[in-house]
Amino acid sequence: MKYTCPALEGSRKVCKNIVIMKHSFSRSLLPAGLQDLLPPEAATESYLGNTLLDTFKSYGYERVKPPFIEFEDSLLSGPGAGLSEHSFRLMDPISRRMMALRSDMTPQVGRIATTRLLRAPRPLRLSYGGDVLRVQGSELRPERQFAQVGYELIGSISPHSDAEVVLLSVEALSNLGLSNLTVDLNAPTLVMAVIENLNLSEESELSLRNALDRKDFAGIAKFGGDATSKLSTLLTASGAADSAIQTLLGLDLPDSARRAAASLCEVAQLIMQASPVSKLTIDPVERRGFEYQTGVCFTLFADGVRGELGRGGRYQISSNGSNFEDATGCTLYMDTLLRAVKQYKPEKKVFIPHGTEYSVAECLRKAGWITIAALGSTSEDMIEARRLACDHIYTEAGLVSVQPEE
Repeated sequence: MKYTCPALEGSRKVCKNIVIMKHSFSRSLLPAGLQDLLPPEAATESYLGNTLLDTFKSYGYERVKPPFIEFEDSLLSGPGAGLSEHSFRLMDPISRRMMALRSDMTPQVGRIATTRLLRAPRPLRLSYGGDVLRVQGSELRPERQFAQVGYELIGSISPHSDAEVVLLSVEALSNLGLSNLTVDLNAPTLVMAVIENLNLSEESELSLRNALDRKDFAGIAKFGGDATSKLSTLLTASGAADSAIQTLLGLDLPDSARRAAASLCEVAQLIMQASPVSKLTIDPVERRGFEYQTGVCFTLFADGVRGELGRGGRYQISSNGSNFEDATGCTLYMDTLLRAVKQYKPEKKVFIPHGTEYSVAECLRKAGWITIAALGSTSEDMIEARRLACDHIYTEAGLVSVQPEE
């Protein structure tokens, strides 16, 4: 006689139910930080991206399209070296070499500029748009996959190129309807030059950097001497650009730090002369996220919007690790822009009743309408048009507005 344990049978039923539930829901679940972009957000993102790219084009920035995945030693070198811990990797089954999925598009544009477009006239202006994927999100950006749209100006060391990149970002975002923008200028090489001149131990230098990142006056005061006086004064230079410039130019700084401060102030003055309505601030000690930058950098914010709209700055690129070329650029984050910009709604959407000749809908589309054709007879065209979110219905007498449901 076969004995069956009731407890065991009960557990089997529970496990079976769990498997069934898991199977039922697994297709709709996505890994943390990933999401489906549904209507109308997907259309909104496309509209915003195209509007930005059109603005970049008006400044002479030509579009490039790098692949989503590259060989690891190419993608994660030069400006991309700091992205190593953020990038997914896998083995190429053909070449047996390691590949990495891009977590930022800027290094790819640098590779294109120093290889495929090495002989193109400088300054070289390039733009791009596409998705990136990161191993882990951040506190401000929990998303791991998001779209980037940006541009790079390669082959110029002029402060006017730094100013152009900032002004272009402001104009591009303004074309999306954003008017509450803040541009925060930074110079990571400035604060690092001051710290290196203090001759601190490695442990003390790290502690001082952390205190600066937190804007911790008390933490800086513990070091005393030049460290406290110079860095505390740098902290007080943060704020509105016009007053910060006066403070920075009056500081007693090491030569390399003084040059970085002068460059920062010159770029700020060029921006204010060209666009006095922009809200421009300066934070001379901010360096987080600008690890590979070599000059003036900036971050873009909008009042009431979580996270950065974008960031950019000066850096160097090289095709062989020795012949370096100066570049500056900006990357805008579409996930943040979707939160910042009012939702885009396609206009002129018309319902075409079943049986209407194809040529009628074709003419309407040529005139700019979006046509939604009925695929069978309906009892009430007005109800069906309203259900499908159409603005109008086509009739033999002309177009009729869809009335809201009473």
